[in-house]
Amino acid sequence: MTPLGLGLAGCGAFGAYLLDAVADLPGIRVVACADPDRDRAAALARRHGAAVCPDAAALAGLRGVDVVAIATPPATHADLAVGALRAGRHVFCEKPLAVTLEDALRVEAEAERSTGVLVVDHVLRYNPVLRMLERLRGEGLLDPLVRFAFENDAADEDLGPGHWFWDPAHSGGIHVEHGVHFFDAARALIGSEPVEVQGTAVHRDGGPVDIVVATATHPGGAVATHTHSFTHAHRAERQLMRLDYGFAEARVTGWIPTHATITAWTDEEDARRWEELPGRTAELLAVPGLRPHGGEGITVSVERDAGPAAPARGRGVERSVPHRVTCVVDLGGEARKQHVYAESVRAAFADLLRCAADGGTPVADAASGRSAVAVAEAATRSAASGRTEPVPAPPTAGSAR
Repeated sequence: MTPLGLGLAGCGAFGAYLLDAVADLPGIRVVACADPDRDRAAALARRHGAAVCPDAAALAGLRGVDVVAIATPPATHADLAVGALRAGRHVFCEKPLAVTLEDALRVEAEAERSTGVLVVDHVLRYNPVLRMLERLRGEGLLDPLVRFAFENDAADEDLGPGHWFWDPAHSGGIHVEHGVHFFDAARALIGSEPVEVQGTAVHRDGGPVDIVVATATHPGGAVATHTHSFTHAHRAERQLMRLDYGFAEARVTGWIPTHATITAWTDEEDARRWEELPGRTAELLAVPGLRPHGGEGITVSVERDAGPAAPARGRGVERSVPHRVTCVVDLGGEARKQHVYAESVRAAFADLLRCAADGGTPVADAASGRSAVAVAEAATRSAASGRTEPVPAPPTAGSAR
């Protein structure tokens, strides 16, 4: 097949990172780079043997461009995505899909009408650790998720006072600019859209909001809590995702997850199933388009209780759970973070190429992007009002506006 031509809008640090991650994918060739800084666009274009386009909005009309990758500041995403979709181009959009729900709905509606495929760069959807947790849930080794908690102590060293990150008009605020990754991850792992959210925002002295918290309630009583603090030095960054499955708990580390410890209480039959997981490492961690480095591993140990098993109850479910299982999933830890990040971006782009060639719906589609923005906007609104705010219900099929 003739490779699809890729035009990049935004040649900053992430735009360059994106091209480096996807340029060698079969079925793609980089043909154009656009950025307000023409010298920056020219340097990146030379590196990839591409042309320079003077205007990001003009990329979709450039001969040879079949896919527009959007790596510009968040407030520009919606207009660029709509323009490219309207021109029949495929779109790979860095998160967030838009900085307002109104604009996210506009993009979603255009994606429904367009012949192009849209993928939002929600990289956690393409992370091997979270993909494995979804598989274990599907196989019945994990019960439904009842509690999702994410704590992100992130760095602000590269975010000077004048950086667009701090300006909600450009970024949408922390819930929108960064939180959408985790609102989307919670939606995927819990399996539902949240119905309401309570948000909190904290200002640094004389400065912008730098800590936000959102607690979202999902149907059936599942709860997701998200905390983001941009107050740390790089060396002191840390992230923890804690997932409560009732009779099991997963602790996932890193905002790009590279390590997880799953503790489960189970019976003898399922303990044997857990013990088989190391032999299925490649299968369980597989993500189409993501190339493993070869050092990934799964280890399982079981502490068996030789005594009689007393029934245990959780969330209305009674089970005999005499054994404690510890499963460790290791993608190489922090040392492999950049590999996992780049490969997750590559997998998201491969998803776009696969759907463009064969049809189907991408894992991180326009609905995924819209849903995350809806929660983020409601959390931001709640922080300002002091009230729990409803999350707008998703549009019915074919009715996005």
